[in-house]
Amino acid sequence: MDPDTFRSGVEVEGPETYWRRRAVALIVVLVVVAVIAWACSGSSEERSPSSAGSSALPTPVALDPAAVAAAPTPVPTVTVTTVAKPTAAPSPAAKAPGDVCDPKNVVVSLIGSGTTYPDGMLPRFILTVVNTGEQACSMDVGPRAVELLITSGRDRIWSSADCVSGEGASLRKFARGVPYVRVVDWDRRRSAQDCRRERAEALPGTYVAVVRAGQHRTGKSVFLLR
Repeated sequence: MDPDTFRSGVEVEGPETYWRRRAVALIVVLVVVAVIAWACSGSSEERSPSSAGSSALPTPVALDPAAVAAAPTPVPTVTVTTVAKPTAAPSPAAKAPGDVCDPKNVVVSLIGSGTTYPDGMLPRFILTVVNTGEQACSMDVGPRAVELLITSGRDRIWSSADCVSGEGASLRKFARGVPYVRVVDWDRRRSAQDCRRERAEALPGTYVAVVRAGQHRTGKSVFLLR
């Protein structure tokens, strides 16, 4: 029998042609499904003009050209930061004549009348205060303000500030270059700040005298008691 008898005029498809047609059919189906889904979503989002009117869009407002022209033009705000310059410290006010003396213009000194004092002789000291400033000034030169202190080693022996009666202040006016002089005699006895201890006589030995006046302290005046 002839092999072509069973073809009956119809060409048999190969495997490659078969799968190509299947792929095209699948794509067509997917496109149709996508079109249907898009059509459904579009219809659900449509709104009637009555329901979506004024609530969705603001009503246009007509602008008056004259009002627009008269409206002030906004001016940009400019912030300027100023760095403050450091100010110099104010200079001290000039002192008037008679004001309290400036410590830097005061010179205090001490001079002893001797270096050795026999038994029965009282040591004598001369205190001087001088104003070296341009103008006259005032200063307290009382026994508490200008103190004569006598010591022996670390032992405090006597002070002109101990047991002072009254206020103990003596305010004096100092002209420039004119010294204030005070003479102090020590009675060779001990003193105390509380004034209650019995004043015992100082023993023979070496002693040191200094003057303290505020910020000032004189040099040491060394002397011997016999």
